[in-house]
Amino acid sequence: MPRDMGSIGAFSGRGSGSEQSRQAGLPFSGIPPELAKGVTGIIAREPEDDHVDVSFEQTEKTSSPFTLRTLFTPHYPALGLAFVLVMAQTAAMQIGPLLTQIGIDKGIVKANVKVLVWVSLTYLFAILLNSITGYARIAWTGRLGERLMMTLRIRVFSHIQRLSLDFFTEEMSGRIMTRMTSDIEALTNLLQDGIINLMVQALTMIFVIGVLFTLNAKLAIILITVVLPAMLILTLWFRKVSDAGYGVVRDRIATLLADFQENLNGIRVVHAFYRQKQNITHHLRLAGEYAQANYYTAKAGAMFDSGSTVIAVFGQALILLIGGNMVLKGTLTIGELTAFLLYLTSFFAPIQQLVQLYNTYQQGQAAVTKLRDLLSLKPSVPESQTAKDLPCIEGEIDLDGVNFSYNSGKPVLSDIHLNIRPGETIAFVGETGAGKSTLAKLIMRFYDPTHGRISMDGHDLKDVTFKSLRTQLGYVPQEPFLFGGTLRDNVAFSNPEADDDEVWEACRAVGIEDLVKKMPNGIHTVIHERGSSLSSGERQLVALARAFLAKPRVVVLDEATSNLDLASESRIELALDALLQGRTAVIIAHRLNTAMRADRIAVFDHGRLVELGCHDELLANHGPYARMYEKWIKQSH
Repeated sequence: MPRDMGSIGAFSGRGSGSEQSRQAGLPFSGIPPELAKGVTGIIAREPEDDHVDVSFEQTEKTSSPFTLRTLFTPHYPALGLAFVLVMAQTAAMQIGPLLTQIGIDKGIVKANVKVLVWVSLTYLFAILLNSITGYARIAWTGRLGERLMMTLRIRVFSHIQRLSLDFFTEEMSGRIMTRMTSDIEALTNLLQDGIINLMVQALTMIFVIGVLFTLNAKLAIILITVVLPAMLILTLWFRKVSDAGYGVVRDRIATLLADFQENLNGIRVVHAFYRQKQNITHHLRLAGEYAQANYYTAKAGAMFDSGSTVIAVFGQALILLIGGNMVLKGTLTIGELTAFLLYLTSFFAPIQQLVQLYNTYQQGQAAVTKLRDLLSLKPSVPESQTAKDLPCIEGEIDLDGVNFSYNSGKPVLSDIHLNIRPGETIAFVGETGAGKSTLAKLIMRFYDPTHGRISMDGHDLKDVTFKSLRTQLGYVPQEPFLFGGTLRDNVAFSNPEADDDEVWEACRAVGIEDLVKKMPNGIHTVIHERGSSLSSGERQLVALARAFLAKPRVVVLDEATSNLDLASESRIELALDALLQGRTAVIIAHRLNTAMRADRIAVFDHGRLVELGCHDELLANHGPYARMYEKWIKQSH
């Protein structure tokens, strides 16, 4: 973030945006001059992102299940201070009825002005103490809650980074988003509102019960034995129905957000096939199911609220009847009865507030369950505890009896034996579903073979660290993904330490230097989300520049030219010549003209390697490759 406020027009004195707006008669914009100094100070205290020290371990160190207890454990001292502040605030809030009793019995009844003055001053002091402790408690617990939530967000995000690709192919992206959004928000409400308020109400009840027994044990026993059981039965019923209701609510909101996310990602297809009406109908049904789940919990809350109010009013009437009779008999003073009735309101108020508190608690508990399920997932492709760094490789790849299937289903690859020599370019060809892309993912170790072994320079991929492996591999998918940000950010994604000269060199190597120079800000031009402001060929060239800047020893290209026109394909092929020079390359080829450029061609059919050789050798064999080539020639003509 810029430190020099004078360089930003909106923040600078007479040239500020607000001053210019006033002179031009435009609506207010920018920062007023009188606030610019404060803004400068705030920005000066902002941490620089580049200096944040972040550590990432492929294997999560903690093994205990995620619960509220494990979340709180590192913060017990801070929670202890919060508890002390809650106790002080509760005592300051609840001392009022006792002061009222003293004022009536010893001040008003006995006409003692000094007692009334003393009670009034004490009352004012209690109000002041309540305000101070309330402010301190809210400020402290607010900071603590945000710190807890930040820690949790980073933990969830880091855990998602560890999970293997099969999790993201099997789980809907909307559900994953729900874990990071509504679930964590529900926990935020629980920590900042629910738990602290629960502590306040619990301490209030304990304090009030103690005072009630002090004032009159007989009335307190009547309250505990007659009124409290009815309230307890109602609370247990509400807990049972809420447990079921809020679990359904969390599931329904996850499904609703998943549908919304899917529609956003496929909006072009939606418009192309004019599916808006059908999609709205489907989303309306999901929204209705979510609303019904909320109606159920709202109905239960309403029944609890009205029921608890009836019980509270009945209790007050009963105490007034019995206590009034005791006053008439002289066994209870007017001040004690007044204080008892005032404390009775403080006794029932926490129980009645359990509606909102328990709703918040249930939402938080449902979120804890969902987050626990997520955080308990283990990567299907784990890094070994004894994994060692892979030394600088030459690029030899051995596949020894490799078999693979997804989810123990039909085999995708069967008994693959293949040696790829260092510096060799090999193309995988075959019909759709033959297993080409799956084998490339195994080489990248996105998945592990069901049986067999894959090694690189004699090192089993299962025995080396992910970092040492992936930093020596380059990967260009069929659909290149560009991140939001500048062109430089996307090219340097594979090598964040690269300077501008190295980024320009990568652009020059793959042939997009002229394109970048025509952009408004060169490599610092901001591209749209997913690179939508670039053509398919340009996005692919940026992805190739990204792979080039990584300086990999092995490059895996997953049908990198299959979706391009002939002009773009020729540019990509020239860029590939620069990228693949001196490197081992595995190319998933959809078009045979790409495969023909390889040193060898591996032909796959139904998950088996059926032919291997150069283009001329395979044509001479008159086998599957020759038939594919003949068919391709006819289609090309």
